[in-house]
Amino acid sequence: MQRVYYEDTDFSGVVYHARYLHFLERGRTDYLRCLGITQGDMRMGDEDGSAAFVVRRMLIDFLAAARMDDIVEIRTRTRRATGARLELDQEIRIGDRLLLTAAVTVAVVNGEGRVRRLPDGLSALFSG
Repeated sequence: MQRVYYEDTDFSGVVYHARYLHFLERGRTDYLRCLGITQGDMRMGDEDGSAAFVVRRMLIDFLAAARMDDIVEIRTRTRRATGARLELDQEIRIGDRLLLTAAVTVAVVNGEGRVRRLPDGLSALFSG
């Protein structure tokens, strides 16, 4: 859940379209936390080195607008986890009202920014 603040809106009190990217990022971060993954721990690395997630592709459908003081819910689920890629589906809602859908492809990279496979321990969390 995320409250919409004045800084998230345009002059009319409607959430500015780019601010939804912030909400989606927070949703992905919270999703990782719910799976027991902290991005700080990933940066520290495993036996194969560090790992991080970077957005590779995002397709967004804006369906309705949120307004100042609304409480939005960001839902995230894994559609597919393969090798060095995660495909996630995200939604932003207010109650039963769907505001936005996003299909997000996330790549896994090492500390130098090169693509790497998802560490085995993490891979199991996304496929299960």
